[in-house]
Amino acid sequence: MNRAFIFIIIGAALWGTIGWYVKNLYTLGFTPMEVVTLRAWTSAMILIIYQLITAPKQLKLHNKSDIRYFLGTGILSIIFFNFCMFKAIELSTLPMATALLYTAPAFVTIISFFVFKEPLTRIKIGALLITLIGTGLVVGLIPFNIEVIQIGSIIFGLGSGIGFAFYSIFSKFALEKYTSLTITTYTFIVAALALTPFFPYHTKLHILADPTVLFYAFGLGFLPTAIAYIIYTYGLNQTEASSASILSTVEPVVATLIGIFIFQEAFSLIQALGMACIIGAVILIQLYPGSDKEELSSHIVENE
Repeated sequence: MNRAFIFIIIGAALWGTIGWYVKNLYTLGFTPMEVVTLRAWTSAMILIIYQLITAPKQLKLHNKSDIRYFLGTGILSIIFFNFCMFKAIELSTLPMATALLYTAPAFVTIISFFVFKEPLTRIKIGALLITLIGTGLVVGLIPFNIEVIQIGSIIFGLGSGIGFAFYSIFSKFALEKYTSLTITTYTFIVAALALTPFFPYHTKLHILADPTVLFYAFGLGFLPTAIAYIIYTYGLNQTEASSASILSTVEPVVATLIGIFIFQEAFSLIQALGMACIIGAVILIQLYPGSDKEELSSHIVENE
């Protein structure tokens, strides 16, 4: 399998483990946005320390104006999509909010077509459609249930999809100058600083001294965040943003498996079908990544 695809899939799979850390932090008294703040700060600290040890020179910005890339990945992506995601959950249901979050590949594919001039191939469109259908099946949005549809939740849900897509888009620009590690580090530094004023230190600071809280907070910042984003961004550097975004939808599959085996959540035949669709789409773009280009090149040669 293509090495870049493997990195992207591993990174996305690690994202799928977030729920285990988050649910435990919720039970310890933290709200969703407070968990986002803990995630940003622990990730930023881990990444800064690691980069100071391994590649301190890479922390230097080539140009002060480059901070705009990290404002994009840190605020428009990390903070914005989390806010929209939690708001969508509040207004509707977790399955619907998750399904709307995974409209992100559609937004990445469309934006990449106009911004990066990436070809909108038949295989890519087909894989994207299969992925969206599969995600809808996994999270329970399909079969269609009009009773769960709310305009507000749709708006915030689509907002979370757009915000999630922004990471791939802004990272693609930043990768022209910076390594995946540097991008990930500055992303979470910006997110942490932006979230700092909104954390209730006067009421929650004492809880942070609890070893259990520290374990889950550090774990959330380390494996499914710092490591996951480094791996994903490294893979993104070697493939198209739209293909990477489609591959990243293995995350809900991992999240579903964790829900089944750790939290004993219900699992249906429809969800199994959805997982098969997502995995099938991954295989499809792996086996035929440039078939449309090859067909076009062959057609040009024949006409010459």
